[in-house]
Amino acid sequence: MTCRPSASCAWTRAHRHDDSAPTCNLPHEHVGIEVPAWYTCSVTFRDRLLATLRAIQPILDVRGVLVAGSEVPNLLEVDAATTLVVSQDVDLAIPIAVHEEVKSRLDQITRLIPSSDEPSVWVPRPEAAELIEVNFIGLDPAIVEPRDTYEKQDARLPLMVFGPLSLLAAGSVVEIDGLRIPLPQPAGLALEKLVSDRTGEKGDRDLLVVAGLLTTMTPTDFDQLERAYLGLSIELRHQVRSNLAILSLLDARPSMPDPRPQRPVVDALSRRLVAR
Repeated sequence: MTCRPSASCAWTRAHRHDDSAPTCNLPHEHVGIEVPAWYTCSVTFRDRLLATLRAIQPILDVRGVLVAGSEVPNLLEVDAATTLVVSQDVDLAIPIAVHEEVKSRLDQITRLIPSSDEPSVWVPRPEAAELIEVNFIGLDPAIVEPRDTYEKQDARLPLMVFGPLSLLAAGSVVEIDGLRIPLPQPAGLALEKLVSDRTGEKGDRDLLVVAGLLTTMTPTDFDQLERAYLGLSIELRHQVRSNLAILSLLDARPSMPDPRPQRPVVDALSRRLVAR
């Protein structure tokens, strides 16, 4: 059955050892009917995202760790409204310099476990199915060429170190519902997505993240993006401009950042970069 949002479908604490997750209460007349998973009942993606970030707060408290990727535009919305659902996971950028400190805190993460297929991807335990996946990815500021990528091997927490992440710099720490969430500067994240050479659906999703970021960027952010752009190779500058051209043509998709209102901003940014 489907539990529709109503007064009878209320957030309450589950009567179990783990009292951190609510459950969906049904009217008395439904006793004996299988109750749907609580996270299917009036649960927004915002709830799931923030619950996941709360579960990994010990990692977020490590200096230099950043929430990166597609969730950043959601977290930059007013009160982290999370209306821009590009993907159903969270990327954590882990600077190589704090890799050991992050590993030392993994035992504090009790509601997610490493995937059997990929230990850098942590998945919710069965009793915490309302959470979403967390991807641990490596950030090495020493990388000069953003296309350089290597694997940091480790028995506990191996990392793929992606060159484009070297474009990220620490930005604001957003405080939401008691959480402290470190985010990258929007300019660096936008540029990291714009140097991507991914195509198809994944490439489009990267560009939709840029569309979401553009709505939050200030003149100072655009200045930062331009300065970082000028430090790229000629080939990567061309990639940035090509991706901006693609972004200017993308149409809206349900529950994702709508790129159409940002077309004037994209065009202005393209002209600004071409002039340099």
